[in-house]
Amino acid sequence: MHLKAVAPNRPRAFALRGIVWTFFIIYFLTGRGHALAQMPMQMDGPAGSLTDNVLRHSSSGTSLEPDSTNPPMLMEMHKDWMLMLHGQASIAEQQQTGPRGADKLFSVNWAMGMAQRNWSRSELTLRTMLSLEPATISGRYYPELFQQGETAFGKPIVDGQHPHNLFMEIATLYDLKLGEHALFTLYAGPVGDPSLGPVAFPHRASASEDPLAPLGHHLEDSTHIAYDVATGGLTLGKVRIEASGFHGREPDENRWHIEVGALDSWATRLTAAPGKDWTMQYSVGHLHSPEQLHPEEDVLRQTASIGYHHGWAGEHGVILDGLLLWGRNHTIGTPTNANGYLFEATTHLWDRHSIWTRIENVDRTTDLLGAAAPAEETVVGRVQAYTGGYAHHLYANRYGVAELGAQATFYDTPWPLRGLYGDHPVGVAAVLNLHLGK
Repeated sequence: MHLKAVAPNRPRAFALRGIVWTFFIIYFLTGRGHALAQMPMQMDGPAGSLTDNVLRHSSSGTSLEPDSTNPPMLMEMHKDWMLMLHGQASIAEQQQTGPRGADKLFSVNWAMGMAQRNWSRSELTLRTMLSLEPATISGRYYPELFQQGETAFGKPIVDGQHPHNLFMEIATLYDLKLGEHALFTLYAGPVGDPSLGPVAFPHRASASEDPLAPLGHHLEDSTHIAYDVATGGLTLGKVRIEASGFHGREPDENRWHIEVGALDSWATRLTAAPGKDWTMQYSVGHLHSPEQLHPEEDVLRQTASIGYHHGWAGEHGVILDGLLLWGRNHTIGTPTNANGYLFEATTHLWDRHSIWTRIENVDRTTDLLGAAAPAEETVVGRVQAYTGGYAHHLYANRYGVAELGAQATFYDTPWPLRGLYGDHPVGVAAVLNLHLGK
């Protein structure tokens, strides 16, 4: 099958570059007259309000963890700029049972660098996120039973998760404070995360120890690496509304480059923070031709989530992060709906132990049938996956933490797929987690 490359759209590309340059013009117009009175940066410790939380910009795109979350960061002031760095890497040895089980040693990883400068009413943020997964995951995917989405060597990935791109994000953010609890935000970049879904799984605290992608990734947060993204957002009190335009096609198999495409897709998200430990979001987006193997299909995606963070007995006591998430893809023009439900949580105990779980109930499609799959993709059944893991802290200093542990995932196979997978396959993984800035 010949896959058509994404065609550059020069007017759209120039328009996006114009937005970025507009940010810098605003930067000079609003910044030079307010250099004496600084808008406070609140990166270290919990945020005092939703507005302060937005200004931290510590997650991918413009997504938010609860206000009480303490983002892991290495920070240093350089003249008028706050420089920040954080990231993580997991080395996993994965082994799986059943007719389709596979084994592999691989690493998932990312690092995010950020520079911020602010004035009395405005803030400029420059941010990039990089991953070496194209080099640390051989064969263009790592094994994960029942996982699907994107391609490897021109074929659908079945029972595996693709690596992330070298360039996960290159973006500029500009914030203008409209009042004590009102904030206007612009976000744009050639690679970025539009306003669709919760914090993406590589970056959210509730999934920080689990090296595997959720089975519902392509129903919930797969747009966290999108091309030619532009977002506008307004924060008022405890509520935030955003809208994005972006290129809907998912990245191709060349994970080392940046693609260019038309702004042919859109998304909007409503976020609420009813209390300092809670964040809630509902988002909806229209994805134009997201899948290379189904280029004629457009998708309407909806997601809703509730995130939680709380600590007991101080900074070095017990810390709990949790997420409840629903995602749904509707293939436009067909009756096909695919739903995914997820609960995950991670607990850190006295800087010595990490315990985590993930429970999923996710629709799977005919792509899992491989060569026997029909031309039209439909849902064939719903998979349940139950994961539990534990890691012990081996070493920690002011730069980060190293942990060694293991996890196991137990699957319940829907009856149409039991001849291919068995009734209850299992996956186990030994994991070395390295956290930078934690």
